[in-house]
Amino acid sequence: MDMTTRIKYLRIALIIFGLILIFCIIPALLYWPSGWRWLPHQTNYEQMIVGIYVTLGVFLLLAAKEPLQNLSLIWFTVWSSFVHGGIMLIQALVYEHEIGHLIGDVPALFLMGIVLAILTPRKRQLMK
Repeated sequence: MDMTTRIKYLRIALIIFGLILIFCIIPALLYWPSGWRWLPHQTNYEQMIVGIYVTLGVFLLLAAKEPLQNLSLIWFTVWSSFVHGGIMLIQALVYEHEIGHLIGDVPALFLMGIVLAILTPRKRQLMK
């Protein structure tokens, strides 16, 4: 895939993930608690997570305008998604009452990380 096409798809992915983070976190917590809410229900924790991810969503939308000027934010999103998803994966396997996360937020975080990692150019590719 040439760089122009790659950047086009990266912009689209940033917009999609940004909108999902802004508009879908709260409905997921409310309507699919087994895949998104940790037990026991922790309102303070959920407010913190929603605040962080909605803020990230806004910044991903802003990054979509100039992805090459926002590589550090995009790579932060990639690696923090892998770390967060990995920790949650282990916890969902250890605590059987959290098994629903294996088909909820765990794959969602890995999907976001993988898609953005594939589409985001590396510095060495930009130097060519």
